[in-house]
Parts: sequence; structure tokens; C-alpha cells
Amino acid sequence: MISQKPQSFDPIWETIYRSGHANSYPWDAVVSFIWRHRPKIKSPADTDILEIGCGTGPNLWFAAREGFRVSGIDASETAIIHAKERFDREDLTGDLRVADFTELPFENNIFDLAIDRVAITCCGMLAASKAVSEIYRVLRVGGRFFFNAYADGHTSQSSGRYGPDGVILDIQAGTLTGVGQIKFYTSDEINKLFSSGWRILSKQYVALEEHINSNIGLHCEWRIVAEKKD
Repeated sequence: MISQKPQSFDPIWETIYRSGHANSYPWDAVVSFIWRHRPKIKSPADTDILEIGCGTGPNLWFAAREGFRVSGIDASETAIIHAKERFDREDLTGDLRVADFTELPFENNIFDLAIDRVAITCCGMLAASKAVSEIYRVLRVGGRFFFNAYADGHTSQSSGRYGPDGVILDIQAGTLTGVGQIKFYTSDEINKLFSSGWRILSKQYVALEEHINSNIGLHCEWRIVAEKKD
């Protein structure tokens, strides 16, 4: 039997980027991760950062402006075109490619930091496991990975229906309407994802409670920092 490649990109994101969606500034959690976990024995110019699912590149834009060497991949051609155009306008250097995070187009052991801000969470567990293994492969020993995924308990989780490999489809409520399929992770699933070759340095469950018009909703996410042990 020929095994099928797990779905690793929701086509809705190409539609979203074509509609003009583009974040301009980096996420605060990513900024904190880079400055806290970058190798202190290296200058930014000698530090290599990879972002998977980089979208239009706001996080890498920040890192490149700070002098880091940056690479990023996204499955959306439109997003990568937008990111490259911004880098060119501002005379910044970055290796930005259309690629699949389950098959990273990079050599082994070349990055100091890796970032995933809610990209892997848009696919099921099979693709997620492959992506995390690929990130492990391309990180140097001691390299650190920021994994940001949506968490169980999120209001949007109960408003959709279960699809293949643990994703939730047709989300109707909460902060994640209109963004396609989402995998909401339990604590045990996080532990399983990082069970081989990783040391989890930080495991934060972040829950924000929304109170508007007497409707209470929870936005829940994981913020994980893991280190490649060997």
C-alpha cells in the first residue's frame, strides 16, 4: 500500500493572502523568544533564524532589521511574493521560499532558532509530527524552537465539526472563524509531539477571556519553547 502524504497546507490561506491580508509588524511573543533564546555567544549577524509558515514575513522583517540572518517558508506563493517585495523595498536580506514545512528545503543542522506562529496548528497530527521532525533536523544541537499552536478549551473548538486527523472544520464562533481547519492541542499531545530528541524548556497555556455583549469566549493557545538535545 502506498502511504499518502499528509495534508500540510489549507488552501484557504492562499485565498486569504490574495484578498490583501498582510500583517505589518511582528508578534510580541516572537520578539521575546528571539531576544531571550538567541545564542548569547553569537552576534545577530552570525545567528540563523528559520520561520515556517512565515506568511507575508512580519516576524522575519523584524529579525532582519535587527541584523539576524533569516530564512522563511510558506506554502502560499502570494504571501512569499509580498514578503520578498517588502524586503526588497527596505533593502533587507532574507531567504524566502515557497515550500512545504513537512519537507524543508534546507540542509541539516544549520539554524539556531526556529519559529512557528500558528502554522502547524492549521494541519493534522501526521503533518505536524513530520514538520516538527523536519525542524529538529535543520536545527543545530542546542537550537531552540518556538511552537505556538491553538489549545483545547478554545471557544472555536466546540463550534465546528471534527475532520480528518484531529482538525476542526467549519468553525462558526470565537476568534478563529474564517481561517479554515484548526488542530486544537491537548497537553498530552504537546508532550507526544516533543517526545523524541527534544527538551521542553517552557510550556505555557495562555487563555484570554473575551467579554462583549454578555458573550464570554475563550481564546486559548500554547506557547512552547523546546531545545534540540542531540
